[in-house]
Amino acid sequence: HVQLRESGGGSVQAGGSLRLACHVSDLSISIRCMGWFQSVKDERRIRVATIDRAKRSSYAEFVAGRFTIYRDNPKDTLHLEMTDLKPEDSGTYYCALGQIGECPGAPRTSAGAFEYWGQGTQVSVFT
Repeated sequence: HVQLRESGGGSVQAGGSLRLACHVSDLSISIRCMGWFQSVKDERRIRVATIDRAKRSSYAEFVAGRFTIYRDNPKDTLHLEMTDLKPEDSGTYYCALGQIGECPGAPRTSAGAFEYWGQGTQVSVFT
């Protein structure tokens, strides 16, 4: 069955960097929209970044210019490069896989547009 497994989270000082990865099993990611979402204290998942099958990306305002989403289709892996991290970036980051190649409602694709989710990886940014 389809599984999404995130990795790369951790604890980092403000201004530092992390690179998250999400490997998808039993399904090719190449024709689907994918995204990263943040959740803080088990509250609703907030869109961080999305990327469609044509590799067009969009970002939430609070990460624009600092984060980069990219996909490695042959490896069925999605990445999120996080730089200049801030304490407010802390939370659980979830990888999501959509149903179609376009990201519905882009650039503000909601969590409801995604079919599969990973278990999340924790990011903690301290001062």
